[in-house]
Amino acid sequence: MHTPHRFTVRALVSAACTAALGAGLLAGTGTATAAAPSAPRLAAGSKVVGYFTEWGTYDRKYYVKNIETSGSAAKLTHINYAFGNVTGGKCAMGDSYAATDRAYTAAESVDGVADTWDQPLRGNFNQLLKLKKKHPGLKVLWSFGGWTWSGGFGEAAKNPAAFAQSCYDLVKNSKWAGVFDGIDIDWEYPNACGNTCDTSGREAFKNLMAALRSKFGSGSLVTAAITADATSGGKIDAANYAGAAQYVDWYNPMTYDYFGAWDATGPTAPHSPLTSYSGIPKADYNTSATIAKLKGLGVPASKLLLGIGFYGRGWTGVTQAAPGGTATGPAAGTYEQGIDDYKVLKTKCPATGTVGGTAYAKCGSDWWSYDTPSTIATKMTYKNQQGLGGTFFWELSGDTANGELIKAIN
Repeated sequence: MHTPHRFTVRALVSAACTAALGAGLLAGTGTATAAAPSAPRLAAGSKVVGYFTEWGTYDRKYYVKNIETSGSAAKLTHINYAFGNVTGGKCAMGDSYAATDRAYTAAESVDGVADTWDQPLRGNFNQLLKLKKKHPGLKVLWSFGGWTWSGGFGEAAKNPAAFAQSCYDLVKNSKWAGVFDGIDIDWEYPNACGNTCDTSGREAFKNLMAALRSKFGSGSLVTAAITADATSGGKIDAANYAGAAQYVDWYNPMTYDYFGAWDATGPTAPHSPLTSYSGIPKADYNTSATIAKLKGLGVPASKLLLGIGFYGRGWTGVTQAAPGGTATGPAAGTYEQGIDDYKVLKTKCPATGTVGGTAYAKCGSDWWSYDTPSTIATKMTYKNQQGLGGTFFWELSGDTANGELIKAIN
């Protein structure tokens, strides 16, 4: 779920949004290389998609320039810009000041050139144009919705063609021509409950994606972040993701936030397990179960990207080092309780063990779980075995200043 990390916008799976999945194994030995027909520019497995948050330019002071200086820009194939809003049945700007108006100094700018008062486009959008100039192969998608702003999709689904037109007009607006190569939809969750509950029906998501593909055409990217809940009768079953797959270049199943301190007393469990393990609190709440479920429904492996969280989730009041302990509430985080960036946690609470293909850490009475370069390497082996289309992560500012985690992805 894409929510908390960004002042509760897109988020990782949160309270009512825990992801579930089907019991999967590190199955599969093939190394499928067939690229999705609609995206021949990259072989399967090679996509690296990172989320950049609009609000990260405030307290976090993470600018487009940091994508370059961290070495991340050279590793990325795509950036998802999060988020645009969905309101009144239309795509809408999230924060126009951050997107198009904020003036960047020479020191803050991608190319070392300061913005001027009279230039037509400033803000993140202009910085993204400068980044694309340095990296001509880099593509940028505008992501709409997220945890906080998904409530508008139900209205949008009543007239998919009008919604698609509004999105096209906004994404392709001539004022920021050249910034965006497509659109990403982050609806949490079609015909199910997230921050709000949607009752638009099982076909609403498919119809929406069909309208977007029709409007944007084959020359633009159309993707979607989707639930990782593969339990029987769960969120994957609530919408026709298999039927909609024909309209997307790829899906980003949010294979993180399976567990977290919204369950304040525990049991402690890693928020992004790759596989099941003895004592896992909920069966099928793991990445391999999610991927197995989606593949079993007929979604091509090349249209599925493996999701990685560049953050950890944690509890406090924990006495047991191993997973499965009791807790008294969420651990303190830099911006909100129960969550913190990898770049903070690697020093604040270094990993003390691994479980289910991810890492956990016990320090004092705090217990955290997060991915490390080592556990990401394990997940990359799985991605390749499964013939998946690549990797995506939430989100860029959680990495270290020298891009430790994204380097492990490549």
